[in-house]
Amino acid sequence: MKKPENKIPLFKVFMSPKAGEKVVDVLNSGFIGQGPKVEEFETTLKEYFNHPYIQTVNAGTSALHMAIHLLKKPQKNMEDLFQGLAWAEKNWPGLQPGDEVLATAMTCTASNWPILANGLKIKWVDIDPNTLNIDLNDLESKITEKTKVIMGVHWGGYPLDLDKIKDIQNRSRKKLGWAPALIEDGAHSFGSEYKGKPIGTNGNLTMFSLQAIKHITSIDGGLLFSPHKELHDRGKLARWYGIDRDSDRKDFRCEADIEEWGFKFHMNDVCATVGIENFKFMENIVTKHKNNAAYYDENLKDIDGITLLERKEGHDSAFWIYTMLVDNRDSFYKYMDECNITVSQVHERNDKHTCTSEFKANLPNLDKTIGKVVNIPVGWWVTNKEREYIVNCIKKYGIKRIS
Repeated sequence: MKKPENKIPLFKVFMSPKAGEKVVDVLNSGFIGQGPKVEEFETTLKEYFNHPYIQTVNAGTSALHMAIHLLKKPQKNMEDLFQGLAWAEKNWPGLQPGDEVLATAMTCTASNWPILANGLKIKWVDIDPNTLNIDLNDLESKITEKTKVIMGVHWGGYPLDLDKIKDIQNRSRKKLGWAPALIEDGAHSFGSEYKGKPIGTNGNLTMFSLQAIKHITSIDGGLLFSPHKELHDRGKLARWYGIDRDSDRKDFRCEADIEEWGFKFHMNDVCATVGIENFKFMENIVTKHKNNAAYYDENLKDIDGITLLERKEGHDSAFWIYTMLVDNRDSFYKYMDECNITVSQVHERNDKHTCTSEFKANLPNLDKTIGKVVNIPVGWWVTNKEREYIVNCIKKYGIKRIS
């Protein structure tokens, strides 16, 4: 393939050809807020994932706000409510201002800003340079009596080792009488699986993003998967000010008593309609991402100056992005631009922003790795000829380095 006339994009918005006409139907229906289309979308997701506790919200970031909010409330008899969860303490004390959340700086700011917005403190955990996920040894070493939550990001869609995290939680309980809750940030992971189970169905509060350039978009939106009905039901109330929309009311415009305040985080029927139509293509989209990634895995190994990330059995990534580590990255950026291929680091490290300056930490793996991170086009829009062209360009870059 010759150099493409138009630059091969790193991201592209997928839109069902029928989404437009379906949206027009909603706009003309007189019901554009949270209504029947939201319910239909949630039912579709619940049936597909075989998981009854899924709710839509207006953004993935909102889902993280919700997850933290749901953990704030003290609970008794948690073991009865959440059987099988590593963090299901007999008496969950809730979250207090100043409690710590273990988090990675190698992610979108959307992962960590809800921590600050909820009055909690970030304690940075180093990365595993083989996956760019959190380093679980460093994670365990940083758990204290102030640690209440682990914010676990599946970088690029590659699943965290959830079994090892459960082991860490169990050891924390023995040591401190306490185990932090895991919130899974699945913004990159729609369609990823851990040991045969879809991310979101492994017993933790889990967020997904339906933002414009994710695998599936609803224009904007997010999902919150809950591990139990009690959290799910509280979440449904919390996303709409805490109002029980199904309760009997003397006046249909006046809410009944609100036991727990909430937010305005609900999805509307316009976004839900787009989500419904796009979700019909979900398996094809994810399969294309995976096939392109497998082609890169096979054809980009053993190239001078290029290091591929780890692949382990049971960690089935949906490859929202395809990440490599590249020596002399600035030179590689310039070369790929000349080839008309878009590449990027994608996310800046969160610990270098002014608003996180009070949470300084020694992160040697991240320091050594961040300057090498490069993501190349891997999505559903990348044709077989384009991926072959991308590989050939990268191979030529490796040859140029040697020569």
